[in-house]
Amino acid sequence: MAEEKNNAQVEESTQAPEVKTATPKQDPKEFLASFDWDKYEEGIERVDDSKLEEFEAMVAENFVDTADEEVVTGKVVHLTEREAIIDINAKSEGVISLNEFRYNPDLKVGDNVEVLIDIREDKSGQLVLSHRKARTIKAWDRVNNACEKEEIVNGFVKCRTKGGMIVDVFGIEAFLPGSQIDVKPIRDYDQYVGKNMEFKVVKINQEFKNVVVSHKALIEADIEEQKKEIIGQLEKGQVLEGVVKNITSYGVFIDLGGVDGLIHITDLSWSRINHPNEVVELDQKMNVVILDFDDNKSRIQLGLKQLEKHPWEALSEDMKVGDKVKGKVVVIADYGAFIEVAEGVEGLVHVSEMSWSTHLRSAQDFVKVGDEIEAQILTLDRDDRKMSLGIKQLTPDPWTDITSKYPVHSRHKGIVRNFTNFGVFVEMEEGIDGLIYISDLSWTKKIKHPSEFVTVGETLEVEVLELDVDARKLSLGHKQTTENPWDKYETEFALDSVHKGTVDEIVDKGAIVNFNEDIAAFVPTRHLEKEDGKKIAKGEEAEFKIIEFNKEFKRVVASHTAIFREEEQRNVKAAVKRQSAAADEAKPTLGDANEALQALKDKMDAANKK
Repeated sequence: MAEEKNNAQVEESTQAPEVKTATPKQDPKEFLASFDWDKYEEGIERVDDSKLEEFEAMVAENFVDTADEEVVTGKVVHLTEREAIIDINAKSEGVISLNEFRYNPDLKVGDNVEVLIDIREDKSGQLVLSHRKARTIKAWDRVNNACEKEEIVNGFVKCRTKGGMIVDVFGIEAFLPGSQIDVKPIRDYDQYVGKNMEFKVVKINQEFKNVVVSHKALIEADIEEQKKEIIGQLEKGQVLEGVVKNITSYGVFIDLGGVDGLIHITDLSWSRINHPNEVVELDQKMNVVILDFDDNKSRIQLGLKQLEKHPWEALSEDMKVGDKVKGKVVVIADYGAFIEVAEGVEGLVHVSEMSWSTHLRSAQDFVKVGDEIEAQILTLDRDDRKMSLGIKQLTPDPWTDITSKYPVHSRHKGIVRNFTNFGVFVEMEEGIDGLIYISDLSWTKKIKHPSEFVTVGETLEVEVLELDVDARKLSLGHKQTTENPWDKYETEFALDSVHKGTVDEIVDKGAIVNFNEDIAAFVPTRHLEKEDGKKIAKGEEAEFKIIEFNKEFKRVVASHTAIFREEEQRNVKAAVKRQSAAADEAKPTLGDANEALQALKDKMDAANKK
């Protein structure tokens, strides 16, 4: 009975599915959930082979093959604090750590997600899935497909890196170069971190698994269309709105909506500026006027100051020559300084109009950039927009009362400012200079160049020799401030006077002998002969006789030979006198007297020849 009962139960269980052939097939999941595998394995409950084959067919039809590592889509059926339970329509449900969904904090039950079967069955028989691996596999497929078809992809800017940004595209970390963020230079990368943006995949390195994306490429096409439209409408004199894109030392680049133009520094302001950042700043919106462009309109010259009226046109009509004006020194050159008397209106103060002084000086000696000064208008040309100014005109002309301050023969002290080959320029006061000719520097010294006698900056005592008010010329002398030593030397070194001196230099046709600091005499070569027939050498001391003295030309000529020759002549005369006396006493014959006289004559002739 027991055996029949068991057979009946087995028959009932095996025949149960046949009873329901007209009803929908049992869900394999429900069958698996209610099937007692332990009894089946122990042989308590047996299933007909045909039924098992039918069941296997149903499993193959309804469940995925867990041995296949293709990416499948699963549904989130349950969420815990750490895991997500995913149904992939397999024999069991899989588990994925929530860490793999950090990029998607809004994950909820019912969401479809892509997964890859990581472990078919762990120790507890659980199916282990990986969303990260599935996402990576699919991501590369999508990235490659987007690159081939030039499709637009969405990405999340994760962080900054050297040279650009790291972007999450389909779960892959792609590189966004700084130059590919926008068409204009980016100064603050941090403003893009944490944002979702659209990109274009521009490069993939399959070997190293590197992806490069660009946001700039998406907007360049639109900009190119805008650029063509703008360029086609450009006209000289047209006023457009633009944004400051870049600032350089020579000008400012303006973005006109895809087309760049340059405002040169000279076209930024009517006033002089040192750098464009004094007028504009980055990202500033402004109106500009088109001044010029090349044939293909690729180089556009813009202007900012041209939007305002020229300052010369706004200059007061009451301003005239002779008026005093105040202004600021904006530029200094060697020849003068430019003074801004009104915004954009400048006048030139030439260096010659800065001081009454006539000697050469530089504008830097009087003013520096930024100085606020007062000047007088000397010339004013509104048509050519030129103005010349003067500073010295605000002070009295020192030549006005020159005759009372510097009468002829009056003595003063001045400062040596400069010298030339012919003389020395001495400043008596600011605006009054006088000239000392080289011949009026010293009574006695023979000066080849003024630098041998004075130095620049030295204070020198002078005497006014001549004054020409109309020509503004003042002739001065220095030697006239002392007594002329030649008046004294004219007596001391009179003709035929004898003085001791040393030969200082042997020159052509003679030698120079110094008697004191002032008197140097010239001795001709034939007058250097000594009594023994030799010549006086350099450095040798001897007596010299003055044979010429010219005070006007300061010329002194001396002779050593004349001294002993004069002695010989005296001796000859004495001998003649003695012989004449002896002859009278001896009363010689006429023949004897003639013979004696002839001998004396021969001796004198011989001495003269020497």
